[in-house]
Amino acid sequence: MAQRDMGFWDMVFLWFGANTNNASWYLGGSVASATFGGAIMVALIANPIAYAILALVGIMGFKVGVSTMALTRPAFGIKGSALPTILNTIVFTGWTVVNTFIAVISMSYIFHSLFGWPPFGEPGSTGPVVLGVIIMSILNLIAISLGRKSIKLVERVGVVIILSLGGLVTFIVFDENSLADIVAWRPSPENAMPIGEAVDIMAAFSLAWVLGIAEFTRYTRTPRSATLAPLIGATVSLVWFIFVGVVATIGVALATGNFNPDNSDPSSLVSGMGLGWVALLLIIVASVTTNVVNLMAAGISVTNITKKIKPLHSIWMVTILSSLLMAIPIYMDSFLAAFMWFLGNVGMALSALLGVLLADYFIIRRRTYDVAAMETVGGKYWYFKGVNLKAIGVWAIGVAAFLFMSEIKVLTDNVGAVYPTIALTALLYTLISLPERTASV
Repeated sequence: MAQRDMGFWDMVFLWFGANTNNASWYLGGSVASATFGGAIMVALIANPIAYAILALVGIMGFKVGVSTMALTRPAFGIKGSALPTILNTIVFTGWTVVNTFIAVISMSYIFHSLFGWPPFGEPGSTGPVVLGVIIMSILNLIAISLGRKSIKLVERVGVVIILSLGGLVTFIVFDENSLADIVAWRPSPENAMPIGEAVDIMAAFSLAWVLGIAEFTRYTRTPRSATLAPLIGATVSLVWFIFVGVVATIGVALATGNFNPDNSDPSSLVSGMGLGWVALLLIIVASVTTNVVNLMAAGISVTNITKKIKPLHSIWMVTILSSLLMAIPIYMDSFLAAFMWFLGNVGMALSALLGVLLADYFIIRRRTYDVAAMETVGGKYWYFKGVNLKAIGVWAIGVAAFLFMSEIKVLTDNVGAVYPTIALTALLYTLISLPERTASV
């Protein structure tokens, strides 16, 4: 227990800070088309459910004492755990792309002020955007090269910046508009977002943190610190920033008389409010600070697959990869479309995986894992050449089921496809694995 030095409030503030970033703000702006009431209702329902699942994986980390990726080995097999590891790398690299592109949009507005170049979204803006990508990539490389000791400092700086900027934006919106105006606002029918779609977007955003929770809960002192603390911290900060994003987006729509969902990112919002250079520069700094954590997590995941690459080198690799992936939102010509596409794929892959993981630990293995066997070739978690084909098969069925349910209107209008997919894959995995549970009695 010597290493268990994280208390309840340490975890509350850690997870409060984790969701205090540009992407959380953008999430709020992206669901504003569900209306203020719809977006806040979904935030208060979908996110606590996601963080309850976070807490379940958190208690797994507390009890077993290993990382989240190691926790996937009993369910997927020692080699089969490469699937969630690759997914983890993709997810955190994707968040780097999101945060970096928000900063690149800020840079495009600064370039417009300095040189008259067209800002993001206008004809001829590709060149300035590419220049912004290059500058941000260099800043990201410098930041991650400072080492792991820099994480706490830069994260705290980012939290203070985004909290301050979010508070300022909220004050300006309510100084110019009443709460009744915000609540009464409605988007045009073609821009309206169904409730079920908003549920899936928020669920995918929140569930992405599940892949990293055990890295912290295995060092907590009590079960409450591993479960209730991250649930409270992550939920409170995300609901707050969804609120900020929603009211800021609606406030700009009321002020201009025009609602463009593509302009719901923080950079476009603060520019539309006329907050100027300082606000845009703060967004850039906050993006770099958030990216340090994302890139560290993505790079270290690579070392779980192969030990031949040094951690710092793997972090450099994913940093360069994230720079190349900036071509996706540039090519799609809509950052919002790229953001939704990313969250849709995260929700699809994660929901199918989490059902298997939770069912394996809580039902099939009766909340008991053999840590030594997680490294044993030919042991109980070796299955077929290191892969549990049952788990991989159920995951594949879950992905197909998600795609099918995403086309069912009654689901997209109400509950979405993420949570039904988790329930389905948990049930399927339990049914096909019952002989293993019976044999262990």
